[in-house]
Amino acid sequence: MQLPPKVTDRAFDRLAEIGAADQGQALRIAVEGGGCSGFQYEIALDTPNSDDLVLEGKGQKVVVDEISLPFLENAVIDFTEELIGARFTIENPNATSSCGCGTSFSM
Repeated sequence: MQLPPKVTDRAFDRLAEIGAADQGQALRIAVEGGGCSGFQYEIALDTPNSDDLVLEGKGQKVVVDEISLPFLENAVIDFTEELIGARFTIENPNATSSCGCGTSFSM
């Protein structure tokens, strides 16, 4: 059985700050082919679909489609604020390598 990704309180707090659920939106985490390491993350606000895995917390939702789910097994979805800016991040134990941009990885 696959372990679904986990979402930190910071990520849910940030979604609440930007009012995602109030707009009927969820944070979509998807994995697509491409990027500098073979796969890349697509992170965007989107409307949940009926076949999405929905991770809920603090009245907010993070959704992952069925195709992306195996790539995100046991990953941690977080929100970080650094000097270069604030962004959602993914710590993925399945990635064998990743690139400096933080959005591309290989398995």
